[in-house]
Amino acid sequence: MLKDNPNPHVIIFALWLLMFSASSQLMIISPILPQIGSELDIPEAILGTLVTGYAVMLAIFALITGPISDKVGRRRILMIGTGAMAVALFLHSFAFDYFSFLTVRSLAGAAGGVLSGASVAYVGDYFPYRRRGWANGWIATGVAAGQIAGIPLGTVLAEWYGVHGPFALFSITMYMAFMLIWLAVPQPDVQRLSGRLTPGVALRNYLTMLRSTKVAAVAGCFGLMFFGVSLYIIYLPTWLTRTFGISGYEIATLFLIGGVANVLTGPQAGRLSDRIGRKAMIIWSCVGLSVVMALTTVMVVEFWAAYLLFFLTMVLVAARISPFQALVTEIIPDHQRGAMMSMTIALGQAGMGIGGALAGPLFSRYGYLSNTVLGAFSVLMMGYLVWRYIPEPKIESAGEPSA
Repeated sequence: MLKDNPNPHVIIFALWLLMFSASSQLMIISPILPQIGSELDIPEAILGTLVTGYAVMLAIFALITGPISDKVGRRRILMIGTGAMAVALFLHSFAFDYFSFLTVRSLAGAAGGVLSGASVAYVGDYFPYRRRGWANGWIATGVAAGQIAGIPLGTVLAEWYGVHGPFALFSITMYMAFMLIWLAVPQPDVQRLSGRLTPGVALRNYLTMLRSTKVAAVAGCFGLMFFGVSLYIIYLPTWLTRTFGISGYEIATLFLIGGVANVLTGPQAGRLSDRIGRKAMIIWSCVGLSVVMALTTVMVVEFWAAYLLFFLTMVLVAARISPFQALVTEIIPDHQRGAMMSMTIALGQAGMGIGGALAGPLFSRYGYLSNTVLGAFSVLMMGYLVWRYIPEPKIESAGEPSA
């Protein structure tokens, strides 16, 4: 098999395809949320709980599988997660009302929890620290590709075949990721968790890690990051549709533009952070992003301005994510990396769940301005935690591969 003679570029593509499929099926919820409410007769105020259900299950299963991945190896967990996600997305075809759709979203969230920490931790296991910005930058373009191709295509499928169509498509691409991981992705040779693993042992390990100021700060950053994103993104298409009377196709082009920004910025941000360090890039991108988010309703007075604003938003998001992922993989030993990443991502998803549940009532009662201001504040607080509590590891002097 190809995994017996691993090629770093093939490994990156396998994780890229995983990221494309997982992020696309998650992000497609936002642009088709009004259509989901219409087709399945779901009240607007509780549409955000579809995001909450996904996030809660992701958080629970991330906490469960993080220590397991440290024990049995990242590759096996990646295969289980991609296989389970492919099945869960296929089951979306049978959802017919609020509760059935919430159920399949929760199943997808459970599969996402299996994948969440393992995919990031794998980069930390396989690639040396000086190359993780490069690797994470390219893998993160899977998210951007989801915006450029996956989200517009999914939106069109939803227009043509109903809200079930996009999830059927992404179940196929996730199955392809499963096959590629099976054939081409090896298990890294790193220290594994020793001794017996029980729920009590896992819980004690989590509590021990959280006593570390820098790990607690990372957990807080994930929570604030996802909380702010869910507040801002979930009802952005709904606000634009109501304000400017636009169609699903125009929403799709908006996400396409954002994806282009992500592709242009992500790899370069990762490569630059390998050279100059992570913290400064993360902090300044958080400051810039908070300003853009807070001024959204002021700046977007015509729909064309939303393209410019969303492009800038995605540039700032991309400038933050790959340096942040590279930074946090180095603050914990190899045999705890899966547990740490899963714990922090789980807390991040808890933030997303809270944001998703809060976004609807805020939007319905106070308007979209309340979503943008609170989201901006949470992003700014993330930048503060990075500045104050997370140290910058020393980057070794070495050349970079090309991709």
